[in-house]
Amino acid sequence: MKKVLIISPYFAPSSTADMQRIRMSLPFFKDFGWEAEVVCVAEKYTDAVFDYMLIESIPTDIRIHRIGALPKRWTRKIGLGSIALRSLWFYKSYVNRLLKKEKFDLVYFSTTQFPVCILGAYWKKKFGIPYIIDVQDPWFSNYYEGKPKLKRPRKYWFSYYLDKYLEPIAMKKVDGLISVSDAYLNDLISRYPSLSDIPSATITFGYFQKDMEIAAQHKESLKIAFNNDPLLKHIVYVGRGGIDMQKAVSLLLKAFKRGLKNDKAYFKKLRFHFIGTSYAPSGTGQKTLYPIAEKLGVTRYVAEQTNRISFYESIFNLQSANALFIPGPEKAAYTASKVYPYIMTKKPILAVFNLESSAAQAIIACNAGTAADILNYKSAIKTVYVFLKAVAEENISPTNTNWMEFEQYSAKATTKKQCEILDRVLSRNKC
Repeated sequence: MKKVLIISPYFAPSSTADMQRIRMSLPFFKDFGWEAEVVCVAEKYTDAVFDYMLIESIPTDIRIHRIGALPKRWTRKIGLGSIALRSLWFYKSYVNRLLKKEKFDLVYFSTTQFPVCILGAYWKKKFGIPYIIDVQDPWFSNYYEGKPKLKRPRKYWFSYYLDKYLEPIAMKKVDGLISVSDAYLNDLISRYPSLSDIPSATITFGYFQKDMEIAAQHKESLKIAFNNDPLLKHIVYVGRGGIDMQKAVSLLLKAFKRGLKNDKAYFKKLRFHFIGTSYAPSGTGQKTLYPIAEKLGVTRYVAEQTNRISFYESIFNLQSANALFIPGPEKAAYTASKVYPYIMTKKPILAVFNLESSAAQAIIACNAGTAADILNYKSAIKTVYVFLKAVAEENISPTNTNWMEFEQYSAKATTKKQCEILDRVLSRNKC
């Protein structure tokens, strides 16, 4: 059995998006000839929302190494809160000892905490071990360079120059790439042409049937994060907000406002709930979607909760809705891992995306919901209006998802694709 050491700073019970690929893949690595171990940061050093039910989804025979990190209460005094930077030395020290004692065939970085990926080049030089990076988001990006200061993330320039310096270190020696988007791979190859010669693949996140089972087993202890008045129709979105999501939300609420004008008796029953929209610590997040409702004068019908909720509470809230909404940005590169749990609830889904995005394509291919084109205002407004009217009038068609088509997005299917890249990298390095 080949062995892969997976580097994922956040891991269960931390309920973060970037550890979900690995969490859902762990039960299936052995099916494809790989034994996996994970090195993560111990939860007491993280600032994530915890969901201890996540541990139930991890096979008991998987070895999880939990390491330390500099406490955030110390590092925030000098403006460093990133778990990647706080744990970098601890990763280096711990994995050095591990690789001296045990044989691993590959190191696999699966995280959006990209600075830890520079250790791949170090371990390759020191131990001769190849490494793979999972590109779940862009690492270095100049997206905000021309944007007004108010629209840039906090500490933008620090992150910009740090990423600009660190990314080449990791990419110069990397042996394989996995990404959730073709566009992310293309951007990297344009910066580092040599990457076109290494194994790579676009692999979306998968869905994990066991998550639905765990949520069902614990439904009595899970909470609804919105006022679930049975006399109203509740349309729910659980996920991050942000400036790049505002156009999709604007299209949603403009179509809704038109409905209030044309058929208020029905449309006034609709309520929109945006939940867990900020990554900021609880109680400190800034609302980015509710201001659209303020601008359009429909605040009575809209609520935004910035505080994140746990993973299985997210599923429970989706299951408790009358219909689901998924916003996306205008960029085709965007891929929303949340799409698959949404589909698995079997609730009516309205997505406002670039129709070229992998998330929109999955919904369309599986006949799992309604997708409105964010780049076509007139068409999108019409599509959203028709969907909302059907929900308001209780005339929404039952979901008719093509589950055979959907199977390609299962955690087992996506793990097989990951292992194929691992095999190709290992084969190249043995030649």
